[in-house]
Amino acid sequence: MATESSAQKGPPPSPAENGQPGGPPAAAVPAEEQGMISVDIAGLFYQFSKTFVLIFPVYVLGYFGLSFSWLLIALVLLVWWRKNKGNKNSRLYRALAFLESEEKSVKHHIASIDLPAWVHFPDIERAEWLNKTVKHMWPYICQFIEKLFRETIEPAVRGANAHLSTFNFTKIDMGSQPLRVNGVKVYTENVDKRQIILDLQISFVGETEIDLEVKRYFCRAGVKSIQLHGTMRVVLEPLIGDVPIVGALSIFFLRKPLLEINWTGLTNMLDMPGLNGLSDTIILDIISNYLVLPNRITVPLVSDVQIAQLRFPIPKGVLRIHFLEAQDLMWKDTYMKGLVKGKSDPYGVVRLGNQVFQSKVIKENLNPKWNEVYEALVHEHPGQELEIELFDEDTDKDDFLGSLLIDLVEVEKERVVDEWFTLDEATSGKLHLKLEWLTPKSTTENLDQVLKSIKADKDQANDGLSAALLILYLDSARSLPNNPLEINHDGMKKAAVEKAKKAGKKIGSSPNPYVLFSVGHTVQESKVKYKTAEPVWEQTFTFFVHNPKRQDLEVEVKDENHQSSMGNLKIPLSQILASEDLTLNQRFHLNNSGPNSSLKMKIALRILPVEKPVRSPPHLISVSVHAECNGLTECVNVIFIDPCISVLHATSVHLFYVYVRCFKHFYIKKKKK
Repeated sequence: MATESSAQKGPPPSPAENGQPGGPPAAAVPAEEQGMISVDIAGLFYQFSKTFVLIFPVYVLGYFGLSFSWLLIALVLLVWWRKNKGNKNSRLYRALAFLESEEKSVKHHIASIDLPAWVHFPDIERAEWLNKTVKHMWPYICQFIEKLFRETIEPAVRGANAHLSTFNFTKIDMGSQPLRVNGVKVYTENVDKRQIILDLQISFVGETEIDLEVKRYFCRAGVKSIQLHGTMRVVLEPLIGDVPIVGALSIFFLRKPLLEINWTGLTNMLDMPGLNGLSDTIILDIISNYLVLPNRITVPLVSDVQIAQLRFPIPKGVLRIHFLEAQDLMWKDTYMKGLVKGKSDPYGVVRLGNQVFQSKVIKENLNPKWNEVYEALVHEHPGQELEIELFDEDTDKDDFLGSLLIDLVEVEKERVVDEWFTLDEATSGKLHLKLEWLTPKSTTENLDQVLKSIKADKDQANDGLSAALLILYLDSARSLPNNPLEINHDGMKKAAVEKAKKAGKKIGSSPNPYVLFSVGHTVQESKVKYKTAEPVWEQTFTFFVHNPKRQDLEVEVKDENHQSSMGNLKIPLSQILASEDLTLNQRFHLNNSGPNSSLKMKIALRILPVEKPVRSPPHLISVSVHAECNGLTECVNVIFIDPCISVLHATSVHLFYVYVRCFKHFYIKKKKK
């Protein structure tokens, strides 16, 4: 009966059916736990299958009464198969590793070789049409070069030195391979409206044959091949409203190009008197630096009046480089054949165009502090970059510690950049620099402030940082004395005459004049003009001036032929400060010279203040948003000063803000009810 009654009982009634309050329902199994259960079942099944596969062959052998050796044979075959497969996998992995290393080395090699610039930089365009044009014109370009060598360079070399009076070119052949332009970049930003700036990535690898001889010494030499790679800038300015539209064409290199010359007979040539102080490296440096700013080739296309500004270029700016310190440099000096790590003897080389500065060497220090300051001229902008390399000084060859390449466009915008730079091409190391951009100004309103900032005392004239920049254009000279007897000062006259007589030179022969300029401790020298009393130089010189109120410009004209002075003058820089636009453009009478001897020069002084950063003015954005939420209307009017925020972003942000306020009002209203 008990069993029967229990069988008739159904499921217990729920609490709700009995009128009792409902309790919590039974918890369901979460989905994650269900997944874990299924995973455990699958793992258990896998282990069972694996065990069955291993044990079943033993059962089969026993069931059929076979020998146990069959199992051993199967195990041997299995071991052999696995070993063979392992060897194959090992060879495959080694091949893949070798392929990966080869891929890295090939990519590194491709990155290091001279691929066309348009491959690396998207803003540089190909110029195949220009290369086809140059190839078609190349024979005529070679004719022009030969004419230039024979009619201009050959007479200049003969007149430069008495030992080279029999110098001449016997063969000039530029080869059949023309100059190539690998890429062209046209600047459209930060450029004057009256000029066009082009950067040409040029490459010349020619089987050039240039033979020369000096018959007096039975010496022959020549060039078998020339390689030239670099970035050549072409400036078309000023643009004018008349044919030919462009006033002049200026050509120069922003940085020292890669130049390689294969000489023939150079050793014999360098043994000659007057050339024995030169070497292959020195000659290449002279040629390369002659092609780099501030040296330039200017081809006028209109009258001289319209291109006068090109002959007197004012630098775009001055970069003051505070070469401060470095940290965590690589160690290069080791002891006990590399078992003990050593330190380095670091120093830095700073380059801007053809201006090179080298710091002092800090011995055995991986965290050196130099605290040196350099000032460099920035002639062209944009395009010029600041190059810095760190080396470890050694007795044989200095080891490379890292490098930096800094674009001056950002420095010009910020005016002052003071930060740590991570070194490139190095496993560790960073460099602390402070860069100041100084824009030359033609007014004296900030001069006292500048002098105070660089701590220029009243009696201090020649040392310290620069407060101004002196730019001098040497045009020509007139009526220079032909011999020392025309000079009025007795002290120089006797010495010069005696020296000329001992040298066996004619007293009345034409002079070879050149000019020496000095400001403080800095001395610069012009080119020598041979056998003329009316020389024309057309050269530009630039000086850094510490205190223009106290310093003077000293000028002396000298004769290389007679080794004597032909006149001098002194110009106080305070005189230029009092002139209009801080510029003097006139003929200056020479003292201790002929009665009518004079120099024609243009001299300008520019002040160098440190200015505030150039930033774009803030954009004021007014955003008005109306929103309705649950019958409540809100309006928000916000003004944004951040120039980076867009109107769309401002609208979306403040629309969200409006709805938050609407929700807040709605919630408070509902709570009150």
